[in-house]
Amino acid sequence: MQTGSTTQTSATLPATPPTAPAKKSEISTDFDTFLKMLTTQLENQDPLNPVDSADYAVQLATFSGVEQQTRTNQLLEALTGQFGVSGLSQLAGWVGKEARSSAPVLFDGAPVSVTYAPNIQADRTVLVVKNAAGEVVSRETVPVSAAPYQWLGANAAGDPLPDGVYALSLESYKGTDLLDTVGVESYARIIEARNGPGGATLVVAGGVEITADRITALRSPPLP
Repeated sequence: MQTGSTTQTSATLPATPPTAPAKKSEISTDFDTFLKMLTTQLENQDPLNPVDSADYAVQLATFSGVEQQTRTNQLLEALTGQFGVSGLSQLAGWVGKEARSSAPVLFDGAPVSVTYAPNIQADRTVLVVKNAAGEVVSRETVPVSAAPYQWLGANAAGDPLPDGVYALSLESYKGTDLLDTVGVESYARIIEARNGPGGATLVVAGGVEITADRITALRSPPLP
């Protein structure tokens, strides 16, 4: 009885693709192109009227200046990113505290304590309330005083406004003349710190975003 034999053929492995050469930086590529253009200019110049060597020096100096400016811009972009991260880490310690600013306020049915600065010549001040759509929903006369004021969140008819975010401003009058309109400040709890295109920002209750330069005071939340 003849025994059949099995021959194993080794599979041919595909050749390892050559490693792609590292790409040159944009600055290096531009410099190589500039040198080629400069060499071509030298080779094709009129031998009877050659280009002055001072002109070549000016071209080299100009390109060198552009190259240095490009490198400087890249360095500044890197530093800006580092400063953004550093600022964000510092603002992280503010999360959980209450910040005072003139940003829109979150009304959830409870009175909101606000402060404002009337014009020193005012004899009448009006609190103007706008909803998220920018519509005026209330105008109420308030004391001409810098003392805190309890905004109850009522509309022009005195009925409670629905829960939401409202923008408050103060109009100062002398007689019937409007002197100025200023923002109204209130405290809101910081719930998040973000880093965006405009820098680090803080998010307070209601999802309102505030840049750090708009915050005029910071405090720990009152004990329950």
